[in-house]
Amino acid sequence: MYRFIESIKLLDGIFYRLKFHQKRMNICSELFYPNDNFIHLQSALTDSHPPQKGLFKCKITFESKILKIEYLPYKKKEINSLRIVHTEIESRPYKKEDRTDFNAAFDMRGNYDDVLLVKNGLLTDTSICNIALFDGFSWQTPTKPLIYGVNRANLLEEGKIFEKDIKLSDLQNYSAIRLFNALIEFGEIELNISNIHF
Repeated sequence: MYRFIESIKLLDGIFYRLKFHQKRMNICSELFYPNDNFIHLQSALTDSHPPQKGLFKCKITFESKILKIEYLPYKKKEINSLRIVHTEIESRPYKKEDRTDFNAAFDMRGNYDDVLLVKNGLLTDTSICNIALFDGFSWQTPTKPLIYGVNRANLLEEGKIFEKDIKLSDLQNYSAIRLFNALIEFGEIELNISNIHF
């Protein structure tokens, strides 16, 4: 059986987007452990005595129950360029601990900082982030990403981004791309479309 992870932003003792992490863990439990009780995330984190100062990635490894909670000091990765890479990675509503497929895609980045993954002609994600592209009016995110991220879910709920099938051939219709995930806020990493390379 797989092992799964959640990576949660902890800043000065405050956990971010717990509601969305809990929802994604529940989906995972329903799919793989339908006869077990859901993990109660808030209780587990409270009992883990989290650091109260600084920015950390709270990494939770779990199966039907939590196996490990780690607090890792977090420093944002610098991403200034992307390379288009075609992939067959399965789209899934949970995060497996095994990232072999994403790491293999990342290794194809060449001299660029990360990859922009394309599946069946449609943009999906980078190796670690969901994406949204700006068309001059709104920020649009792929309808079917490879990972359904918690920040993405939150931004959709707040109406800050909108879902759309974005073809690779549509890139010329956009001016900018933003990368975001549970640790990287929307707007912290923004690239001009000219920084995407084939």
